[in-house]
Amino acid sequence: MFEALSEKLQGVFRSLRGQGALTEEHVTAALREIRLALLEADVHFKVVQTLLERVKQRATGQEILKSLTPAQAVLRVLRDEMVATLGAGAVPLQLSSRIPSVVLMVGLQGSGKTTSSAKLARWLAKDGHHPLLVSTDVNRPAAREQLLTLGEQAGVPVHHPAELQQPRAILDSALAFARSLGHDVLLVDTAGRLHVDDELMAELQELKKLAEPSEVLYVADAMTGQDAVRSASEFEARVGISGILLSKLDGDARGGAALSAAAVTGRPVKFAGVGEKLDELEPFHPERMVSRILGMGDVLSLIERAEEAFDRDQALEIQRKLRRSEFTLEDFRDQLLQVKKMGSLEQVLAMLPGVGQLKNVDTERGEQEMKRLLAIISSMTPRERRDPSVLNGSRRKRIANGSGTRVEDVNRLLKQFVQTRKMMKSFAGGGGALKKLAARMAPTGRIH
Repeated sequence: MFEALSEKLQGVFRSLRGQGALTEEHVTAALREIRLALLEADVHFKVVQTLLERVKQRATGQEILKSLTPAQAVLRVLRDEMVATLGAGAVPLQLSSRIPSVVLMVGLQGSGKTTSSAKLARWLAKDGHHPLLVSTDVNRPAAREQLLTLGEQAGVPVHHPAELQQPRAILDSALAFARSLGHDVLLVDTAGRLHVDDELMAELQELKKLAEPSEVLYVADAMTGQDAVRSASEFEARVGISGILLSKLDGDARGGAALSAAAVTGRPVKFAGVGEKLDELEPFHPERMVSRILGMGDVLSLIERAEEAFDRDQALEIQRKLRRSEFTLEDFRDQLLQVKKMGSLEQVLAMLPGVGQLKNVDTERGEQEMKRLLAIISSMTPRERRDPSVLNGSRRKRIANGSGTRVEDVNRLLKQFVQTRKMMKSFAGGGGALKKLAARMAPTGRIH
């Protein structure tokens, strides 16, 4: 997502780097290119107009014009104004003290409401809450059964009174059920339509009146273009929304329209779906998203993912093993699996400052290499993983056959591992050994 926009904007900044000082002509030319980039990314034209007017006003100020680094000057102003357009900072989910606190999930059919409801429920459960899911969508075939399946995968209970077929009755039943069992949050997956109509709006207004929700989240499909803006405006005007959840932000669409929904409705984006898995939902941080778009990275999100993926006690144990040269292939496999929890290699690299400016980073090759390493190590017996010295020719052939690789691949992995074992004693001495270890063992994408 936003790859094309990011590339175009960085091209604008590269053209400014050769200039000695910033002039009004430079600003005008840069804004022309920025306008085209934003419009091509499907950002709403009114949002683009307002944004660039503010950028021009600040970028042509005397303080900026005297800057000796024109690219950094425009980049700073554009970043600040894009963040202001999306919201000054992350806006947390508002939950009431009343039990249950109700969150209505609204949006058009196909926007990803059901999956997003399950993702949000899982996120709430990890955050210490006791959520309950319910679907009031009686129109779409198997919609309620789909939520049942997703709830089971997410490990969150789903209220499913099969005998009830009216949205109001289903919600009434869910509210009573949640109160009786002490669920503190009730997530309601409401019905959608292919377009906004009076029947849908009347149903949502009735459910909102009954539930008195603390949040009404509009689920905006990042791949629907300007329809996301129009629909968000309609839902805000006729039902009233409190925030936006961006779904499918990991897709290949331009994505600007979904981000425009926040500026047009005046409601903050609170969450973003960054993948298909149920744990791939993140609180939305405007400043971090803008930094990614502008190629400045997102180190804070990377740190948060690492903290979630890696167990502190296990990390200390690995450190102890490294110092004593006791690190095994079994330990290495466990570390690779934890790295995979952080997301795809492409997602991780996108969070590193400057990587977005590099061309032809072969993340697909890196992902394939990681899978190959895991397959080879997983095809070994526990004894072989703990003591690779027992791996004779026949064992290596068996491992290659079992992992779908070649004997040469097995030999290369073992050679790298033996070399790193020799470095273990010096590992505790500082970062130099760490860099060598990473270079030898970590699967990386090739940069051309």
